[in-house]
Amino acid sequence: MSARFKTGDRVIVRTDSPPGHVRTPTYLRGKRGVILRDFGPWANPEQLAYGKPGWPRKTNYWVQFAMDEVWSGNGAYAKGDTVVAEIYEQWLEPDTARGSES
Repeated sequence: MSARFKTGDRVIVRTDSPPGHVRTPTYLRGKRGVILRDFGPWANPEQLAYGKPGWPRKTNYWVQFAMDEVWSGNGAYAKGDTVVAEIYEQWLEPDTARGSES
């Protein structure tokens, strides 16, 4: 299984709102970020939560977001601050508007 994204790729978090156990924070949905690290394939925790085997495995990534992207200037943070979240590949789409850093 090869990873869909590589370090430096720009991505957008999907905006889906499915019912049930979801591992992707709502406040990051629809936001643009950059892949920092690929943790490889893991059993899908959104299926494991319901006693299913979690197959096929999904790649888990660290994705970095600028605080301005996440909070749109609302809140107390410094210019250049970021937040990093682990997000599984099924929640990510390529950010074709911005391309890739690499």
